[in-house]
Amino acid sequence: MIRIIKAGDPALEDIMNRKIAGKEEAAAAVAEVIKEIRAAGDRALCAYTARFDGVNINPGALRVTEPELKAAYDKVEEHILDALRLARDNIAAFHKKQLEKSWFEPEENGVILGQLVRPLERVGIYVPGGTATYPSSVLMNAVPAKVAGVAEIVMATPPGRDGKISPYTLVAAAEAGVTEIYKVGGAQAVAALAYGTETIRPVDKITGPGNLYVTLAKQQVYGQVGIDMLAGPSEVLVVADETANPAYVAADLLSQAEHDVLASAVLLTPDEKLARAVKEEITKQTAKLPRKDIVTRSLADYGAIVITKDLTEAIELANSFAPEHLELVIKEPFSRLGQITNAGAIFLGSHTPEPVGDYLAGPNHVLPTGGTARFYSPLRVETFIKKSSIISYTKEALEQVGDKIINLAQIEGLDAHANAVKVRLPD
Repeated sequence: MIRIIKAGDPALEDIMNRKIAGKEEAAAAVAEVIKEIRAAGDRALCAYTARFDGVNINPGALRVTEPELKAAYDKVEEHILDALRLARDNIAAFHKKQLEKSWFEPEENGVILGQLVRPLERVGIYVPGGTATYPSSVLMNAVPAKVAGVAEIVMATPPGRDGKISPYTLVAAAEAGVTEIYKVGGAQAVAALAYGTETIRPVDKITGPGNLYVTLAKQQVYGQVGIDMLAGPSEVLVVADETANPAYVAADLLSQAEHDVLASAVLLTPDEKLARAVKEEITKQTAKLPRKDIVTRSLADYGAIVITKDLTEAIELANSFAPEHLELVIKEPFSRLGQITNAGAIFLGSHTPEPVGDYLAGPNHVLPTGGTARFYSPLRVETFIKKSSIISYTKEALEQVGDKIINLAQIEGLDAHANAVKVRLPD
């Protein structure tokens, strides 16, 4: 079960580093999968689906059909559909605020500079599946792409043992504007989206979370296509003071620990009484969870309750951790917000548990993990657009600065660059 340690304990460094064993072997296996998909296309795709997902499927059945989508709507309860539509609308409203416009700025000397903003034409979104159902991941990937103006949104998700995709996932895709859905998962799905097969046309960018093999596949196809980020196991870091409710804090830690045995759940607090109370609550609440075996392993290996000397030290450690999800469960959370420098998403106050952001609030739940919040941002509209710089000079404008361009080109030893300007200038 979760341990209580002091801020200076060497064990804390291991938790913060979040090293995962077996990456080298997994990377080699992923490289072989990608090689096979590139060589054999649909045949390899179906073979890997049989091998890894236990589903025998032929190329003609890879794509979800309209009748399958209609049948899915019949299986989704009205109150679930209402919740999905509310989440979709909130996500769309939030991401519309991120939209950028093309712009042009003429200057007095005749120069026109600007930026052209265009959506990507075709993107692939990966949604985990198989034994689980993640309609929220569908919405979080597809809705920003739709808001950005992407014309073709292609979803890949592994089928269940029955060869079907969860109706909740299918309905979420339809509601979010996904244009193509394929019953394929894992590294083979990423390879198919990147390089294409006889059935699946290649995309320009791949987004969405997945397991280690999916993440490594995205890493290996980067360059052939764009990717959003290299997402690792989920994580939450809670900074709490004496005003926090231990039952709330324990529940929030468990909400991430149940994701995966590799998930990380950490509490930083200067209050030892709270620390002990949270540990007791974790024990009580874990006993009632269906996924308690996963929770127990996650908390034992990657969880901790850390006693700090004060809130300032807790904030400093939180910034070093750069967590995917950061909760400030303290008396005046907004007073400390300015001190946060590294976090994927920040949840303020005792009534803003992390699942609010996972499902309904509107900000994206595809977030940087493993400390990459130091330099990465959440999935956003910008993920699905590209920008081109616009430059236009008149004859007079070029003559005003031509000699300076020539000088810079010559010190770099690029005479042809210099000459491209020289031939346009008066003798």
